[in-house]
Amino acid sequence: MKLHSTVTAGLLAITAYDAGYIAVNGRRLTRSFLLTPRRMVEDWPPASFDALTEADLGAVAELACPIVLLGTGARQRFPAPVLLRPLIERQMGVEVMDSFAVCRTYNILMAEGRDVAAALIVE
Repeated sequence: MKLHSTVTAGLLAITAYDAGYIAVNGRRLTRSFLLTPRRMVEDWPPASFDALTEADLGAVAELACPIVLLGTGARQRFPAPVLLRPLIERQMGVEVMDSFAVCRTYNILMAEGRDVAAALIVE
């Protein structure tokens, strides 16, 4: 699906997605990554939901965004509470969705000027 954005130039937006990739500002990414409106971390380790660790979510917590959208791949799956500890300890709000739902939600919140992070598992 191709997404169109009317956000301010210079921000990182999700511009398309399909099976096996998510595009940020037109660039296709085929591995899991972290995204905020001004920063992208391309080497986020989890290759699947089952590989997600507390340390992976610790890296998300380091982004210090009050809103975190966790994309769990092709379907919505909820991580064990112990994995969410780094986000909970920092009182960060976490919404868990399938990765494509995160793409759409991230763009809406980013366009509203919200301080949001997307943690996207690309399978």
